[in-house]
Amino acid sequence: MTSTPPDDLLRLANRPAIGRLPEAGSAGGRVKSVLLAGVGGQGILLASNILARAALLSGRDVKTNEVHGMAQRGGSVVAEIRFGPKVHSPLIAPGGADVLAALEETEALRYASYLAPGGLAVVSTLRLIPTSVSSGLAKYPPDLEEKLRQSFRRLKFVDAAAAAERTGGSKTLNLVILGAVSPGLDFEEAVWLEAIELCVKPKFLDPNLKAFGLGRRLTD
Repeated sequence: MTSTPPDDLLRLANRPAIGRLPEAGSAGGRVKSVLLAGVGGQGILLASNILARAALLSGRDVKTNEVHGMAQRGGSVVAEIRFGPKVHSPLIAPGGADVLAALEETEALRYASYLAPGGLAVVSTLRLIPTSVSSGLAKYPPDLEEKLRQSFRRLKFVDAAAAAERTGGSKTLNLVILGAVSPGLDFEEAVWLEAIELCVKPKFLDPNLKAFGLGRRLTD
């Protein structure tokens, strides 16, 4: 992760928008917005690609955007995915996301302000200690879980790391979280599976399909 002290995460959660949300929807359907948050190496971009492909397979217009921090060093990575009858921009403003899926707890807090009132937050219970904490320059917030509960009206904690260990280790944690989010979106399970098959290399397909299935059962 970055060297930002975790005590500053509440301040960061209220930073200026990643982008602006120019349209709320159109006749015959509503544009939905999903924000995926994690750190470099957790597979946020693959999860974003799978979600976008599932939307395309379902006949939706799709726009995506990725914002990279110091990804190679475990910095913050966020992906925005918007889909609906017609989408003009991939960018999500604070309060504009229908779903926030976070692969790490502090990243959920970092982007808390982007979730709409009543939106769904699916948060992995995984905690990655920043170098600023391990080096003694900052303190990890001891009340992080309570801050998350205060930040989200609809919150589902998921032990994604434990589920991932059953399928292939930490590299499938992204698919566990995607599976946990999937029941709250509008796509058939068969569409999700086809999207995974199209986006994941054949030699890695089986553990990723299993991880998705485990995650789906955690919140279905």
